[in-house]
Formats: sequence, structure tokens, C-alpha cells
Amino acid sequence: MTLELLIVPCLADNYAYLLHDAGSGTTAVVDVPEAAPVQQLLTERGWRLDTILITHHHNDHIAGVPTLASATGAAVIGAAADAHRLPPLTQAVHPGQVIEVAGHRTEILDAAGHTLGHIAFHMPLAGLLFSGDSLMSWGCGRLFEGSPAQMLATLTRMAALPDDTLVCSGHEYTEANGRFALSLEPEAPALRARMAEVQALRAEGRPTVPARLDLEQATNPFLRGTDPALKHALGLPPEASALDTFTEARARKDRF
Repeated sequence: MTLELLIVPCLADNYAYLLHDAGSGTTAVVDVPEAAPVQQLLTERGWRLDTILITHHHNDHIAGVPTLASATGAAVIGAAADAHRLPPLTQAVHPGQVIEVAGHRTEILDAAGHTLGHIAFHMPLAGLLFSGDSLMSWGCGRLFEGSPAQMLATLTRMAALPDDTLVCSGHEYTEANGRFALSLEPEAPALRARMAEVQALRAEGRPTVPARLDLEQATNPFLRGTDPALKHALGLPPEASALDTFTEARARKDRF
């Protein structure tokens, strides 16, 4: 594998992701909350930026795109459905499309829920999922525009990817998300073990992303809609649907 992944801290708790393919010499970035940290890493590595990928239109994911695109001449790729509220796009894409990014096949996934036009980028051969604010480390994004059914459909699609997929989400929210998960199931061994690992990483100033998908499947309440233990923790009957479970968990997280 010739793809190198760099996590770029931005703003207070955002992340951009730089991807460099040594074989082709091409470089891409996923989301640009601010341009300066990305430009600094590009300069340090001596990389020329070819592509900017955008997951969704929120300012804390796109504010640095115009500056970075102007400085580098990089192509800007984002959702056709959101072109009217994104920086000018070089290529407008749709869920189901396949493109090449940094020398790698990249699938465009529908990630509606947090926003209606949200997309995600899946690189199957590299085992990477850039999920923005849809599936997040130990959580999921707040539903600003979409419905619980839309977000659950998004999370279900993502949960079906290979277990060793690395979920590259847009924020350092893992510890806060974990506190919510533990509020539901405070004695769950898997949750307690994950929190210990997360707190150790944060104590060292290290990011908690990316996270393996199988870890999310085991510990993320928003991926466990059929789990009897979670239903019980939420006060739901065993026959509650996955959508009922997700909706209740999301409502509680909004109040947490």
C-alpha cells in the first residue's frame, strides 16, 4: 500500500485528512476547516495538492477550501445536490459514483442525516472511510436536516463495510460520545475498556481517530439498534425496531 494518511487538527476540534500516494505522487485532502494547517503540512512534506474532497456544506468543513484551492489549483469535488451551498466545484458527484482519488478507487456514499446532501468517501482497497459528520467515532452526527430513518440508513450502509475499515470522522468527539454511551450502560466491559484507551490517547494529546469499524459495531450505540442489551438500557421492549432504538438513543444524546 502506497497511500499515506495524515490527520490534520483544525480549529478547536475538527480534523482534515491528507492522503498522499507515493506511487503516483498525487495528494488529496478531505474537508478543509481552515487552510493554514493543511498548507503547512503540504510544505513540510513537499507535496503538491491535487484534489479537495468535501463531505458536506457546514462552514467548519469548508471554510478553508477557497483559500487552499486558489493557492494550489487543486480540483474541488463535492455533492451535486449541495453544489449551491459549497465552494465552486470542479466536479459534482452523486452517491453511487466511483472516482479516483490519490491513485485509489473511491466510492461516493450517500451519508444523509446530519445534512441532506452529506456524502462520504470510501476507499475499499485502502480500507478507509471518510465519513464527515455522519458515522463518528463512538457516535453519529446531530440531525440538523435529515430524519432518523435517513441517518439510520446511512449508518447501516457504513456498518456493512469490512470490519477492518478505518472510520475517519470529522471531529475529536470520541470521549464526549463515550460518556454518553457509558451513561446508558455504565458497567459494559467493552465500553469501559474503550473509554480507558480513549482517555489515555487524549492524555498524550493524540487523536482518537480513525477508529476501526468493528470497534464501532461493538460499542457505538447508534450501530446497535438490534442489540437487546441496548434496548433494555433505553427502556424499550425487546420487539422495538432498529429505527425505534436509534431514534430514542439520538433523542437522549441531544439532551445529554
